[in-house]
Amino acid sequence: MAKTFRGGVHPPEAKLTASKPIETIAQPDRVIIPLSQHTGAPSKPTVKVGEEVLIGSKIGEAEGFISVPTHSSVSGKVKAIANYPHPLGRPMPAIEIENDSRDEWIDLSHWTDLTNSSPDEIRRAVREAGIVGLGGAAFPTHVKLSPPEGKTIDTVILNGAECEPYLTGDHRLMLEHPDEIIEGLRVIMKVLGAARGYIGIERNKPDAIDKMSEKVEDEESIEVVGLKVKYPQGAEKQLIKALTGREVPCGGLPMDVGCLVQNVGTSYAIWQALKLGKPLIERVVTVSGSAVKSPGNYMVRIGTTFSHVIEQAGGMDEGCSKIIMGGPMMGIAQHTDQVPVVKGTSGMILLSAQDVRIDEPGPCLRCGKCVDHCPMRLVPNEIARFVEKGRIAEAEAYGILDCMECGVCAYVCPSKINHVHLFKIGKAEIAQRRRKEAGKEG
Repeated sequence: MAKTFRGGVHPPEAKLTASKPIETIAQPDRVIIPLSQHTGAPSKPTVKVGEEVLIGSKIGEAEGFISVPTHSSVSGKVKAIANYPHPLGRPMPAIEIENDSRDEWIDLSHWTDLTNSSPDEIRRAVREAGIVGLGGAAFPTHVKLSPPEGKTIDTVILNGAECEPYLTGDHRLMLEHPDEIIEGLRVIMKVLGAARGYIGIERNKPDAIDKMSEKVEDEESIEVVGLKVKYPQGAEKQLIKALTGREVPCGGLPMDVGCLVQNVGTSYAIWQALKLGKPLIERVVTVSGSAVKSPGNYMVRIGTTFSHVIEQAGGMDEGCSKIIMGGPMMGIAQHTDQVPVVKGTSGMILLSAQDVRIDEPGPCLRCGKCVDHCPMRLVPNEIARFVEKGRIAEAEAYGILDCMECGVCAYVCPSKINHVHLFKIGKAEIAQRRRKEAGKEG
């Protein structure tokens, strides 16, 4: 039987672009590169308006350990440093660069002997390349590669599940760049001293399973595992449970059970940084949905506006009612197509009116479906009720902070209760309370 976890759902897959090879789109006339594209502190500008930059030029320096530098994705002139629309919601500081279309790169230095490079050297190279997790969370990769003293990582898992409907970029990367992804996995294992590596792929991608299995058939320490097709199979804790049987404790991290999870796209980016000296200035974006004319998988420069990408994908239909960054389950609806592609942009889903509706939530029926399907084994109906009533301490006691906002509870709810919306409110109130308490202690 295919390995999996308890709970979850199987929404319609809608993998419209699974057979579409990755295409490189035409460069935009300008890019808008946010200084905050990752978990942690935003980078600090290192360029001035009017300055000329090349592709790969560092335009933002990391601020602190949990931060990464920002690089230019085009060659040209810095036009402005100001607040611009950001796909996460409110406007944020970004650097606008006018593209001179010369496509001139910085002088790329690269590691020629990974065998003799120390783990610290590799971590520094990964950090300087601005690499973050490309599965969506965008957590700085060098931090994940630096477990604290006393935390031993014996197992590295590459996430090739891509369980969200519509998204197929990771699938195409595994088909088109398997050797590079596997080499990236070897590097991660070397840095952490891990003896075991897994590549988890959902069984709706048999060609990717076959391709990756063929590439590691002589590897004793790396195994490709077919996973049950179920959402959210690609979530860290669920992937660890499915592949190793280990359970990450409440409030804990994968390192607490000796595991580290990286997306296959992140592994590919690590290979590019170490072998080519290439910083993270572009990524694969799936453009799909019922309201885009030419769905596909596109290699897109960071900072390219959604409008330009959509135009390159044939444009949107007049009946387009919603644009989502990411997948439809955990993605974020956009209020404008003028937001830029960031490091965490795995997809753009364009949906027509017939695919989009907002139901009026009804009363909880106490049916228990949300409890049965919750992959974190929480009690979503009770947590939602506590938040509605302002009983935040009880919501916290019931594990609201362990919720990963996957949306399974809302998906199966017959009363269409907006669980995730309520959980976000509850978490925000807890964070605000903790900030106030920290301020009083300070």
